[in-house]
Amino acid sequence: MRVITKAVLVAFCFSFGSVVAAEAKLPPDVAKYVEQRDGCEHFRGEIPDPPDKRRMREVEREIRKLCTGTDKKLAQLKRKYAKNQTVMKRLEEYEENIE
Repeated sequence: MRVITKAVLVAFCFSFGSVVAAEAKLPPDVAKYVEQRDGCEHFRGEIPDPPDKRRMREVEREIRKLCTGTDKKLAQLKRKYAKNQTVMKRLEEYEENIE
């Protein structure tokens, strides 16, 4: 069991390292957007069930903070990097109209 756990951990670290390396190759403005938008996506999926008023306020606050302006910024980045396939592939992962 312990050997399997180590193997899984090594595989996870290797794959996570690949993701981090790929993100590092993005232009700084795109990398910053990706970080913000990933946080936005996280909180969009955090609606508490059953409803917890305190947690809901926290989620709504984070959604406002992280998601506001992302539709416009996504469109700007897509225009700016329209000829960069690596960047466009990453940006195409995001839904366009979430606000």
